[in-house]
Amino acid sequence: MASRGTTETSKLKQNLEEQLDRLMQQLQDLEECREELDADEYEETKKETLEQLSEFNDSLKKIMSGDMTLVDELSGMQLAIQAAISQAFKTPEVIRMFAKKQPRQLRTRLAEMDRDLMVGKLPRDLYTQQKLEILTALRKLGEKLTGDDEMFLSANAGTALSQFERVSTDLGSGDKVFALASVEVEKAKQ
Repeated sequence: MASRGTTETSKLKQNLEEQLDRLMQQLQDLEECREELDADEYEETKKETLEQLSEFNDSLKKIMSGDMTLVDELSGMQLAIQAAISQAFKTPEVIRMFAKKQPRQLRTRLAEMDRDLMVGKLPRDLYTQQKLEILTALRKLGEKLTGDDEMFLSANAGTALSQFERVSTDLGSGDKVFALASVEVEKAKQ
């Protein structure tokens, strides 16, 4: 995902070069065929080609006034958050509750999981993954975690959850994280 935009930027550059080549070839062909065209046809075609070149030049100026890239710094941050969320949260239900800021429902889900683990309805690895997701979501929602929960997080948190923690903290505003979590909820529904 780190290369997102690189391909598009490269393609944009290639398209611009091809458009310039096409317009220059059109002018060259027009000059070579000047004898075969009547004066009005020649002037009209040349005028249209020059107008296209002028429009192309204006577009090029707009692109060059910026950073001829399709991914700016904010988009880069958004991509980092999306990557972190998608890597950290694999359970659509947890993503949904996190995005909707529902700490009570998250705690209820955690209690249900504890019960399911005890009766053997939930495998230990799935329990660990989902508990990590819920505890991380609760922490990001500003909920107080117990000492046991904090120990569980530190003992089991992987790089994806750590990355999510770092990225969401770097951005400051939880609203940005929630907005992107909402996007992930919609993706998970599909």
